[in-house]
Amino acid sequence: MSNKTVIECEDIYFKYPEANQMALKNINLKINEGDFIAIIGQNGAGKTTLTKLFNGLHEPTKGKVFLDNQDIEDMKTNEIIKRIGYCYQNPDHQLFSRTVYDEVEYGPNNLDFSEKEVEERVQQALEVTNLDDKEERYPFTLGKGERQRLAIASVIAMGSPILVVDEPTTGLDTNGIVQIMNLITEWNQRGHTVIVVTHDINMVAKYVPQTMVMANGRILAKGKTREVLTKKEELKEAFVKQPQVTRVGDELSEFGISKDVMTIEELYNEIKNKIEKSQDYERRAE
Repeated sequence: MSNKTVIECEDIYFKYPEANQMALKNINLKINEGDFIAIIGQNGAGKTTLTKLFNGLHEPTKGKVFLDNQDIEDMKTNEIIKRIGYCYQNPDHQLFSRTVYDEVEYGPNNLDFSEKEVEERVQQALEVTNLDDKEERYPFTLGKGERQRLAIASVIAMGSPILVVDEPTTGLDTNGIVQIMNLITEWNQRGHTVIVVTHDINMVAKYVPQTMVMANGRILAKGKTREVLTKKEELKEAFVKQPQVTRVGDELSEFGISKDVMTIEELYNEIKNKIEKSQDYERRAE
């Protein structure tokens, strides 16, 4: 993780033309290079609206958005695309080519890369997303999880150092969720900044190190996931439930279990350690 700020929002307000109320209010935010952060909150909290300000899909009603310390209003579209890639909630909304290869090739082809570099980028993206054996397939013959990976591959091929993924696990089974999140995690470990918009609190607890909670267009909390998911009042205001395992840990805290357990594995290990210590104590007492 770096101390270099790659996205900054300064006193942001945003209102849709047909709306009576602000969709975003007083947003001040910094995201650093290499961060992996989840944005959580109920529908209408402002999550997707905020991320669409990051790449210029929306312009703030008031305030400034900076991308690598440059006012996004002063940047050309190609400059923004090279810096930040966006995967929509429904991958079908961004797939339009005749083959998987053509889909991944489209982005870098329009960013003035050489023919050789385009080919290298496409092959790398297909390999990273495990789609290199499906180059000639028509995208809409792929399964939902594969189409989600294809949408990510089309962004990865452009080499954008920042990746925004909106609801990457919606509609996927457990295996699909694991594949997508392992892919996104690996991309972050390669040094890329990753922002995930999601309702899947269990996925956040398992995979994402930082979390931001939003409600009614405001940021209620931001920090390490382990800390944020113990903030009961903020989560309650955002109508977000703690992971079930965290609630169990909280209930068992009087018996020495941590209140901030995030996964079943953590809870199991804590209980196991307590039992082993108790058994060891009993043996010594005998």
